[in-house]
Amino acid sequence: MNNSISISDETVINKIYLIRGKKVMLDRDLAEMYGVETRRLNEQVNRNYKRFPNDFMFRLTTGEYKNLKSQNAISRWGGTRKLPNVFTEQGVAMLSSVLNSETAIHVNIQIIRIFTRIREVLSTHKDILLKLEQLEKKMLMQENKVNRHEEEILIVFNALKKLINQPEAPPRKQIGFKKD
Repeated sequence: MNNSISISDETVINKIYLIRGKKVMLDRDLAEMYGVETRRLNEQVNRNYKRFPNDFMFRLTTGEYKNLKSQNAISRWGGTRKLPNVFTEQGVAMLSSVLNSETAIHVNIQIIRIFTRIREVLSTHKDILLKLEQLEKKMLMQENKVNRHEEEILIVFNALKKLINQPEAPPRKQIGFKKD
């Protein structure tokens, strides 16, 4: 393995966004990590467009792009002529077949491993919720024998379920002055 490639997991994680209910990465962020220009990355994607169906890659809408810019308050995005492409986990994996540099291969491996870890963490939360529901059902089946302590446990179960099932928070309004 090439040791000269050093991108922290935190850097990769900070470049994964949730858009249209999918975890995606921006073309410019991927290009930066691969050490190529964004236009070169997109040229390769366009030359191999059959490898990138809509569930692998899509272009952001103007609204999505503005929302992403406002959430991240990154000024370097100014002056973009085209809306960025974003790649899902499968799209990132497919990029390794069209970008054959050593850097692209090693960075792709790292990104795919991070996507896998994220999926495992989300799966763990589902497992915890399932176990909580099983315990709650067991306690409710013994409802006529429920004491004060068990009632408190049921309250905790309900609170945990609310936390785990909380919908995604809407984007916050920016405060302060804006330059026009």
